[in-house]
Amino acid sequence: MALTYTSYLELEKLLNLQNPKKPEEHDELLFIIIHQVYELWFKQVLHEVGAIENGFLANDISKVGAGFKRVLTILKTLVAQVDVLETMTPLSFASFRDRLESASGFQSIQFRELEAALGKRGGQAMLERYPVGDPMRTRMEKAFSRPSVYDCFLKMLQKRGFKIPNTILNRNVQESVTESKEVQDILLDIYKTNAELTLVCERLVDIDEGIQEWRYRHVKMVERTIGTKIGTGGSAGADYLKSTLFKPFFPDLWAIRARF
Repeated sequence: MALTYTSYLELEKLLNLQNPKKPEEHDELLFIIIHQVYELWFKQVLHEVGAIENGFLANDISKVGAGFKRVLTILKTLVAQVDVLETMTPLSFASFRDRLESASGFQSIQFRELEAALGKRGGQAMLERYPVGDPMRTRMEKAFSRPSVYDCFLKMLQKRGFKIPNTILNRNVQESVTESKEVQDILLDIYKTNAELTLVCERLVDIDEGIQEWRYRHVKMVERTIGTKIGTGGSAGADYLKSTLFKPFFPDLWAIRARF
């Protein structure tokens, strides 16, 4: 059988993956589609972040630059999708929210993998949300065991002759990235003397800012939809989401701003 648009994209499967629990409620279809699209974009961002990591390890700035541009463009799309979701009124969401039971965006394994790739490591507390033997737990264990984007960036700097301390290069990757005065001194020198690497640093900041922008829009969307109610997954809802704001993935790149 010849390959067609429908068969290549597996549209028969794709368009039958939306199964509202309360079909009579008009907006539940929108709610499902928006979140499925988010997951598809998360998959692509993870794919691109992997390419960025490989580019750093291969000391290939051109490959890294292409990956940054695509990730940043996707992040803008993720923010714009909040506008679509906000066309759903609080009353409309309330009409089917009870059918979601414990299902929650808090459970998105791909977003947790993305956070881990960017340097946020949840430790044992995060793993304990998944039973031993659960495939999701295995995925998180793998995500926590790999060097982050920032780790790969620092390894590239070391290959280029910058004296990144061995304690930083060989750090325990199970832990989140933390600030380093030694690294900050090197980054300041890069900003003053190396235009090519300065651009790489700024793209990392762009990604960090892009994720924070999406988090903020997500918080405001949740507030206008459910107010102070508890989240469907048992989280504190908007209050939990607020607690995630303004926590950078690349703290060194933000800390040096006060030293220019």
